[in-house]
Amino acid sequence: MTHFSEQPLPFLLDEAPAANPVGGRQPSYIVDHRQRLRARFMAGGASAMPDYELLELVLFRAIPRRDVKPLARKLMDRFGDFNRVIAAPEPRLRDIKGVGDAVVIEFKVVEAAAQRMARAKVLRQHVVSSWDALVDYCHTSMAHRETEQFRVLYLDRKNVVIADEEQGKGTVDHVPVYPREVAKRALELNASALILVHNHPSGDPTPSQSDIAMTDQIAAACDALGLSLHDHLIIGKSRELSFRAEGYL
Repeated sequence: MTHFSEQPLPFLLDEAPAANPVGGRQPSYIVDHRQRLRARFMAGGASAMPDYELLELVLFRAIPRRDVKPLARKLMDRFGDFNRVIAAPEPRLRDIKGVGDAVVIEFKVVEAAAQRMARAKVLRQHVVSSWDALVDYCHTSMAHRETEQFRVLYLDRKNVVIADEEQGKGTVDHVPVYPREVAKRALELNASALILVHNHPSGDPTPSQSDIAMTDQIAAACDALGLSLHDHLIIGKSRELSFRAEGYL
């Protein structure tokens, strides 16, 4: 976990504002540009703006006195789209000149807010009636990660999600999973069913042989304890694969 010391806001600015002759105020072209973008966002929402301009809006808060368009363009060139910029690991963000504490904090606040809002639509909800929200949450949380993550959604007898827990983190193509621990945790939570979820950083959700073998092991552990394994979702960049729908379960 990254810890930031509490400092006055000026310390968090990524670069000191460039000196200008008008009493330290922003140049008029920067003020006008920011006003136009904000007005367009308020009038048409995010759909009215390309990704790099939405990124500029976030950067406005972190860097209040400089033209942030060049930085937004550099970030887009490096990571590809708005989602990947916001979800990029901190060390990779800091590789970009102009990105410091303030920018990282803004991006991670946006990321955390998006994940929390998506999660709220899933927890304590019936999984059948909220399936689309569940898939959206999984994409929001995992689709743009650069390493594999394995999560388990635990459900009660009414198929209501009672817990969402990360079971493991891994590398770009592997994450360790322990079937007994997954089943044991279900008993601790008094869960009746599970949904497994993990991501493929490559973007292709096609299951590997190890994915299939691991799922079979967890299914066997669940059967032995009277638990139901509803599905295993693999999250890719733009689509997901359901083991149930594809006949693996």
